[in-house]
Amino acid sequence: MSSSIYSSKILLFGEYSIVINSYGFAIPHSSYKGSLKLNAGNKDRDSQKKILEFIEYLKKKDKNLPDLDWININKDKKNNLFFESNIPQGYGLGSSGALVAAFYNRYVKNKIPYKGNLTKNKLQKLKNIFSEMESYFHGESSGIDPLNCYLGLPILIKSQNEIQITKMPEQNGLGYGGIFILDSGNSSDTSSMVSLFLRKMEDENFNFMMKNQFIKYSKICINEFLKGNINSLFKSIKILSEITLNNFQPMIPKKIAKLWDEGIKTNDYFFKLCGSGGGGFLLGFTLDIENTFKKLENYKKEIIYKF
Repeated sequence: MSSSIYSSKILLFGEYSIVINSYGFAIPHSSYKGSLKLNAGNKDRDSQKKILEFIEYLKKKDKNLPDLDWININKDKKNNLFFESNIPQGYGLGSSGALVAAFYNRYVKNKIPYKGNLTKNKLQKLKNIFSEMESYFHGESSGIDPLNCYLGLPILIKSQNEIQITKMPEQNGLGYGGIFILDSGNSSDTSSMVSLFLRKMEDENFNFMMKNQFIKYSKICINEFLKGNINSLFKSIKILSEITLNNFQPMIPKKIAKLWDEGIKTNDYFFKLCGSGGGGFLLGFTLDIENTFKKLENYKKEIIYKF
């Protein structure tokens, strides 16, 4: 069985704001990836079990989805279909999104190709299909994660009904600063974090903060990043980091909160959530990678973009 490989994704900006129909910016991240495989040796029972449950879910949703190739699905199911992946689950990198993208590409008849002329309508249709498919894993999905994994391209989200493919600003390979991910040391459950967020949105003060502060600075950060205005970006990312620390405490692991605060106070680095939070990876922004990595030497880190 020949199967395409799908990279993980990173929601660089817009965690939670896209849940309430606002701005976000997602990029593919190729260090982590996965593909569908057949496994006669039965090595990955957990993945096989998850896919079997996912297939049962798709059967119930069949009327809302494109025509699926059930002959090959059932054939591969008998041959121990599984998803071979190094994408850590519960880390904010879209492990379920990559699985959904792989499943769509393998088993959907008359699928929309990820290359060629992707019109606004085609992008929206893909997003809606992926939202329906990935909702099995999260209860409610925007569809952005599998869309990003499927296309392998940066995506600018302006609202639920307005998305566009864009380009990353050119990296400076010799630059001193950059964006990195830091391993918090434990995983998280996306659906429980999103449920918590939606409950918090019922609070008038939190709702006001989201709409008048968090979304405002997320949007500014996206615009400054895409323009390559690094100095302006860092002024705004500091404010966004402070807003997050002050209002998203349940989504920030306790052992990380002090580290987060130290970065803001020293201006050495600024953290933000990578996905829904609660654990997994954090996103870090710094103008001095070498110095920051020395301060964070006890944590696993990876540079994903250099200024």
